[in-house]
Amino acid sequence: MSTFDTSRTTYGTASAVSRFFAMISDITTSVVAWNDARVTRNALAALSDRELDDIGLSRSDIDAIADRNIIR
Repeated sequence: MSTFDTSRTTYGTASAVSRFFAMISDITTSVVAWNDARVTRNALAALSDRELDDIGLSRSDIDAIADRNIIR
């Protein structure tokens, strides 16, 4: 008498697919963070020196503020 086991799964395939989607998620997160920093930098750069002074910033603070929110 012989038996045929049909309950086994391919373990390697599931983890490879999971790693692939995790990598895609990490890339997407990095692109979104980069774009947020770019938008913030452009918005602050468009303000005049007086407007920046009103919110307590100077031109030299723009890069630090924009890069502060990037997820690393």
